[in-house]
Amino acid sequence: MILVVFLIAYFVRRRLDSLDAVSGDALWRRWFHSGRKVEAGHESGIMAGLFLVALPALLAALCVYISWTYGWRIAAYPLEIFVLVVMMGVPGWRQSIESYTGAWQKGDMQAAWHHIQERLPAAERGAAVSPEAMHLSLTRALMVAVFQRFFLVAFWYVVGGIGLAIFVRGLVALAEQWPQAAARPKYAAICEWVNWIPARLLSITFGIAGDLSGWLVEARQAMGGVTKNTSDVLMISANGSLTGYALDPERFSQVHADEWASFGGRSLNAVRDLLNRSMLVWICVLALLVIAGVV
Repeated sequence: MILVVFLIAYFVRRRLDSLDAVSGDALWRRWFHSGRKVEAGHESGIMAGLFLVALPALLAALCVYISWTYGWRIAAYPLEIFVLVVMMGVPGWRQSIESYTGAWQKGDMQAAWHHIQERLPAAERGAAVSPEAMHLSLTRALMVAVFQRFFLVAFWYVVGGIGLAIFVRGLVALAEQWPQAAARPKYAAICEWVNWIPARLLSITFGIAGDLSGWLVEARQAMGGVTKNTSDVLMISANGSLTGYALDPERFSQVHADEWASFGGRSLNAVRDLLNRSMLVWICVLALLVIAGVV
C-alpha cells in the first residue's frame, strides 16, 4: 500500500505544481512564526525549531500507530496522502523557468536574472554574474529543490514512515525559513546528514537514467568524500549523466556558438527530464521492494 499512497500523492502534487497551488513552504513559515522573538544572545539556538518540527512528526506517527493498533490502518492512508502532497512540490518553479528561458532566448540576461533571482540561495541573490554562472546557479538550485521536496521525502517516508518524512522535510524548512537567520547554518548542517544517503542514491540513479558511461567518469568525484555537500554531489553527477554539454555552458558556447540563444531552455529541459526519469527509476525500485515484501 505504501507504493499506492506515494504514487497518488506524487501525481496529485505534480498537478498542483503545474497550477502553482498549495505551497508547503508557506505553511512552514506560518508554523515557524513563534520563532520570530527570542531572547538576546540566543538567536543561534536550534532547540525551539527542532521542537516545532518534531511535534507534528510525532503526532502523525502517533496517529498511524493508533490506527495500526486498533486495526484501522487503512484509515491512516488518506492522512498520509494529504501530508505527502503538502510536504512535496515546487510550486512556482515552472512559471519562473518559462519566463527565464524566454528572456534567455531573447538575449535579455538582466530580465532572465530578474525572473529567477528569488529562486536562488540568499547568498547568490543580487550578485552581478556572467550568464554562465547565473545558469549554473539556477540549475543547482532547481536540482536541490526537487531533491529535497520529492526524493528526500520519498526516501525517508519509505524508510521510516510519515512521521520521519515530516521531520526531515521540516529540517529543510528550518534551514531555509527559520526566522532567526543565525540558526539556519546549523539546521543546514543537520540537513546534510539526512541528505547524505538519498543524495548518493540519486547520484547513482542519474547514471542509470542518463548517460552511464559519462556518469562513471564523474562517479569517483561525486561519490568520493564524506563531507561533499548535497548540491555538489548532484551537480557533478548530473553533469556526467547529461550529454550535449547541458551543464557546461562555456563549452557549449564554444562548440555551438550559433545555438547559444537556445542553451538556457535546452539545458533546463535536460535537467528536468533527468529528474523525471530518476523518479521513475525510484518508483520502479519501490515496486520491486513491495513485491519482494521488503517494505
